[in-house]
Amino acid sequence: MAALILAHDIGTTGDKATLFRDDGTLVASSFSPYPTYYPKAGWAEQSPMDYWEAFCSSTRTLLDQSRSRASDIAVISFSGQMMAALPVDAEGNPVRNSIIWADQRSTAEAAEIARRVSPERVYAVTGHRLSPSYSATKIMWIRKNEPEVYGKTAKFIHAKDFLVLRLTGRVCSDYSDASSMNLLDITAMQWSEDILEAAGISRSLLPELFESPTVVGKVTAGAAASSGLVAGTPVVIGGGDGACATCGAGVVKEGDAYICLGTSTWMATASNKPLIDPKKRTFTFCHFYKGLYFPCGTMQTGGGSLKWFKDTLADCESAAVKGAGDVYDLLNAKAAAVPAGSEGLLFLPYLIGERSPWWNSNARGAFVGLSMLHTKGHMIRAVMEGVAYNMRIIGEVFGELGMRFDMFRMIGGGSKSPVWRQIFADVLGRPVTTLNFIDEATSIGAAIAGGVGVGIFPNIEQAARIVRQVERTEPNPERFAVYGKGHRAFTKAYEALVPVFDLLAEE
Repeated sequence: MAALILAHDIGTTGDKATLFRDDGTLVASSFSPYPTYYPKAGWAEQSPMDYWEAFCSSTRTLLDQSRSRASDIAVISFSGQMMAALPVDAEGNPVRNSIIWADQRSTAEAAEIARRVSPERVYAVTGHRLSPSYSATKIMWIRKNEPEVYGKTAKFIHAKDFLVLRLTGRVCSDYSDASSMNLLDITAMQWSEDILEAAGISRSLLPELFESPTVVGKVTAGAAASSGLVAGTPVVIGGGDGACATCGAGVVKEGDAYICLGTSTWMATASNKPLIDPKKRTFTFCHFYKGLYFPCGTMQTGGGSLKWFKDTLADCESAAVKGAGDVYDLLNAKAAAVPAGSEGLLFLPYLIGERSPWWNSNARGAFVGLSMLHTKGHMIRAVMEGVAYNMRIIGEVFGELGMRFDMFRMIGGGSKSPVWRQIFADVLGRPVTTLNFIDEATSIGAAIAGGVGVGIFPNIEQAARIVRQVERTEPNPERFAVYGKGHRAFTKAYEALVPVFDLLAEE
């Protein structure tokens, strides 16, 4: 029987366990949810033990449903949510809940770092803006507000790292996750001494780092008994979910690019050096290997904008197809019946502020140009076009920085919509291709790291050939011209509304 690769994607809502054959064929997948806790406004935490229970549950379910033997698993590898502060003691036990990526409690700590080292310096060194979203300020918050917890902490790690620790007894992480902490010098590939000093964080509290396709240990007898795995199975550290999604999109060499059209939506590429934007509109993570990066531009609500529309304004459509189909099919049909440009209607998809390119937390969503002419179909299409317009601006930023793309691969739930794919192709003026792995892109990325780690694949470049382009959508030159005007109007609409957004944000 072919060797099996077990990939676990430790996401925000749960653990998706996926089993692949050594040729990249998907065998089966299983999902085990866990809760997020919100103790106060702006706070977001999860229990590390929930990760472990979900890991054990999803692994056993996966083996049972696929009728696979644990002894056939050649390697276990991970993808995980990034930007956390998960403290463990010297025995590897969690000291408190993990403060996850969505938590914004540590704004005062971000200001404290900014007084000691310039935000421009932080961006140039780490590839990221100084922000409470990242791990550094969360660690500082724990030190200031929970000194007993801080005193018991031996290391701060991430979600996937905790599971590796439970499986192998080893405390470690990888460079991609480390690059999400606002603490790693991504050029030198080591912890930044000046930022550590500014944050008051001891280097001893940070984990040992490895490249993503590295075997860091084997499943212990105790972990095997809890999870249903076989003791001695190799464990590969894997990568942060962004790095795994990038690999899972087949983007592993400079010049390739993809768009993930999920709840949040981003454009990313691979690069042999960090991409430092003087205007700080993009950010750069480390990829699977030293010397490989994935620069990225992320918007807060891409696919989330269409979901908001569905949940808020499409009640009749939901009722019409309840139990009989997917409401998104009806929304797509309505959008397809409207001409490109939505007959002068624009939508700004900034429902929870925006990151790239504006980095404006006050920005809000808006329909601009509504008239008696416009129908629900126009509004649906305007939402789709607004997301594509924002991605075009991000693409133009990459162009300003010397990176130009001939085509875009596309993953994420929104990529299943042929209407939306065509809109993207027409707005960007570039072909858009779907892949054989859409929902499993992050998982196949983790599986590739695992397979490379144990020699199933020779390298990530060869392994990425598993990811195949399935359907290509070509841009329409006439619609591209229409969208040129819409793109200009979209940009001017945002700029004109900035003072309004600021006024609305005043308390």
